[in-house]
Amino acid sequence: MAEVPRFKLDENMPLEVAEHLQRAGYDATTVWEERLSGSPDTVIATICQNEQRALLTLDVGFANVLTYPPAQYPGIIVLRLKRQERSRVLETIARLVALLSREPLQGRLWIVEEERVRIRG
Repeated sequence: MAEVPRFKLDENMPLEVAEHLQRAGYDATTVWEERLSGSPDTVIATICQNEQRALLTLDVGFANVLTYPPAQYPGIIVLRLKRQERSRVLETIARLVALLSREPLQGRLWIVEEERVRIRG
């Protein structure tokens, strides 16, 4: 059975996303809670590796597989939404939670758009 992913939410994610993931049974922390806001992306990525936490972000820079090779991470999920307001992000997370139980995240990059999810890795 696949390991249940643990998450770290980037500073650009609404705090309610962590609450939603926690209600769904996932361990989710935020960059804000850990006083890491403003840290360089490379620092956040390294912390995620060390803590074995998948990163959930709106920052498309994390979709660069040359800089952040998916195989080296417990998972990276980049929300690539046309509109990034809180309600749209929360709707997307609700859809994403269902997919998490069916698709492995470890060592993969998920690019989540309004109409589809692309998985690399």
